[in-house]
Amino acid sequence: MISQEVPPVGLRERKKADVRNALQDATLRLAIEHGYENVTVDAIAEAVDVSPRTFSNYFSSKEEALFAPNPYISEQLTAAIAARPADEAPLEVLAAVLVDMSDHLIARRDAWQARMRLVAENPQLRPRMAAQFSRFEVILAQGVALRCGRDPTSDPYPGLVAGAAAGALRVALAHWQPGAAQSLHELLTELFASLAAGLPDVPPRTAATDHPNESHPS
Repeated sequence: MISQEVPPVGLRERKKADVRNALQDATLRLAIEHGYENVTVDAIAEAVDVSPRTFSNYFSSKEEALFAPNPYISEQLTAAIAARPADEAPLEVLAAVLVDMSDHLIARRDAWQARMRLVAENPQLRPRMAAQFSRFEVILAQGVALRCGRDPTSDPYPGLVAGAAAGALRVALAHWQPGAAQSLHELLTELFASLAAGLPDVPPRTAATDHPNESHPS
């Protein structure tokens, strides 16, 4: 299973990861509470009880603190893609890996959705979020290329598969709102099924698409 939690490494590295996570959490919390433009690096550092210089050892700006990817995610994604059964098609591989990765997003749903609201309220942050997805897409393309034995810099196929998969994740996250009838797992599974079917004609509406803001009955 892919997790953005820190792997079991040395004590020093774990402490550094704890500070990094705390700075990112504080940046998001303060931006939600006080407005993004009103948050300073000094305030973030104070909230975590570290110096501004310590903040700068981890991030170059508050934007980077909000959107910097976990440094271990590249290795984890690459390993997860490589570990899938050899007879799986590349899109099927990425579907399985991203549905698995969504467990982490589900566990941190409040933080993810708070970040999405922050971006919606501060359009200047959209390029930074787009850049995060672009980096993620490159990682997927490299994983597909390794499985296929192709060069992603000269062969467009790995990038095409990665782009389709990253697009499915992006759309699923955009529709994964409080009170939504479908879970993130269900959304991703449905979107990847549509991709695997070659994006056929518009599918019939389901109860979830007819009533997107209603919860499942208990």
